[in-house]
Amino acid sequence: MYPIQNMSPETLINIENVKKTYADGLQALKGVNLEIKRGEILALLGPNGAGKTTLINAICGIVVPSSGKITVDGFDVVKDFRETRSRIGLVPQELNLEAFEQVFQNVSFTRGLYGKKENPQYIEKILKDLSLWDKKDNRLRELSGGMKRRALIAKALSHEPKILFLDEPTAGVDISLRRDMWRSVRELQEKGVTIILTTHYIEEAEAIADRVSVINNGEIIVTDNKIDLMQKMGQKNLTIELQDPIDEIPSQLSSYSLVMDSKNSLTYSYDSQAKSTGITNLLQDIKSAGLKLKDLNSSQTSLENIFEKLLKESA
Repeated sequence: MYPIQNMSPETLINIENVKKTYADGLQALKGVNLEIKRGEILALLGPNGAGKTTLINAICGIVVPSSGKITVDGFDVVKDFRETRSRIGLVPQELNLEAFEQVFQNVSFTRGLYGKKENPQYIEKILKDLSLWDKKDNRLRELSGGMKRRALIAKALSHEPKILFLDEPTAGVDISLRRDMWRSVRELQEKGVTIILTTHYIEEAEAIADRVSVINNGEIIVTDNKIDLMQKMGQKNLTIELQDPIDEIPSQLSSYSLVMDSKNSLTYSYDSQAKSTGITNLLQDIKSAGLKLKDLNSSQTSLENIFEKLLKESA
């Protein structure tokens, strides 16, 4: 079993035309193509039932594709299961832990399941990195939800994988702990771990992902650099604050599709990539309509807006 050599050195996971149809006829994956780069954080976004978990399970070798091919570090996930699985750590969405075992003991035991020699120094380092060291002697059932989630990450990292899959890593976690988790994920990336996360929290992808891949109805709709995606698909909004209140938008401004937020505020949406944004003409026409400006503010459309737009277009 030797790795396939015809991949780009940047590509760590290569997914080619992968389909998965279950026995009941459900087509969960419909010809998925995706390359995941070495060292990146990729956010896999999609609604419930879109195929996110099936795709992750196929990469991890838990689900066998009906057709197509997946390689991890050049090894086929079906033919070279042991090679590929040893490179992957998986943090499932469900908090399934051995309730009565101690944290240190459980993480060490998980390392042994992968055929790795005992390495208490490495386990100590993982637990310290995840702020779990002071809980090392606690039984898993004594941990809070957020700490249990960290314990799952520690277990997934116990065998020193190159790749970490996080399935809804901050589900049910409060916002402050969520941000702590984001910091931990970035630190793992800095140490060379490639991270793929699925999430319902769009701000999570916006905060930590390098690239975003959107899946819907078993198909990848788009995969792009997060910033490029927001620039290409995102609109900008110009908020226009007026000195004096108005009851309605003057007819001279009807061609601009302005939204009246309040009697003193209008919003103009425009494509930042267009040759002309129309802002100069708008400001001139506002003046001609007898309106006086108080302030102007611009903002970028969020990743959440883009995600919703993509899902509507693919429906």
